[in-house]
Amino acid sequence: MSREYVGIDLHRRRSVIVRMNEAGETLSTVSIDNDPVALSLEVARAGPDPEVVLEATYGWYWAADVLEAAGAHVHLAHPLGVVMFSHQRVKNDRRDATNLAELLRMGRLPEAWIAPPELRELRELVRYRAKLVALRSGLKAQVHAVLAKEGVHVPMTDLFGVAGNQLLDSLELAPAFDARVRSLRDLIRIYDAQVVAFERALSHQLAGHSGYRAIQAIHGVGRVFAALFVAEIGDVTRFPGPRQLCS
Repeated sequence: MSREYVGIDLHRRRSVIVRMNEAGETLSTVSIDNDPVALSLEVARAGPDPEVVLEATYGWYWAADVLEAAGAHVHLAHPLGVVMFSHQRVKNDRRDATNLAELLRMGRLPEAWIAPPELRELRELVRYRAKLVALRSGLKAQVHAVLAKEGVHVPMTDLFGVAGNQLLDSLELAPAFDARVRSLRDLIRIYDAQVVAFERALSHQLAGHSGYRAIQAIHGVGRVFAALFVAEIGDVTRFPGPRQLCS
């Protein structure tokens, strides 16, 4: 029995699935609602151990897990690499799924690494903490902007340290500006608590990780950067050598 190649153009609600044989002939093209059962049943039509590819786009985790559980050899296409290989003037979901299956069949698929579920959870914590910090930085920038409008000179480097908070407590601003600064400071305190909570969760999850401890021996790498390195690198042995890792 010849092996089949399956290309999936995954979207938020619906996906297009193209099955192809070893000769490059399209066997079927279907559109399904994004449901684990529907996806499993459709991939089962490709026979045992099919080669299946989907792009590393919005919400691919669940689909990859369902496909692996169904016995498929799952490949994750790198979106930028796929664009480089695509020369289609007209793009639609069917063409995209066909293109993925064709690249996989010809051995030309630019692949991304499929991180295991436990590493994806770690990445979720690391990346969300970074998002919280970015949002908090935006709130702090707004406080600086309000003070600039009121002509307030800020002599300290950290407006939100001890001396900075004392300055903010002592200011007498116009009512609208004062209300905005008070609101922003309340929000910043909430974000502070959330950042601390996620940092604790990261420290707890990585407590027994040897790489997490080892990488902190590098000057300038603390707990936050160490967690970032561990989450984004994953299994270091997937890199042939130090040069590829650094790249």
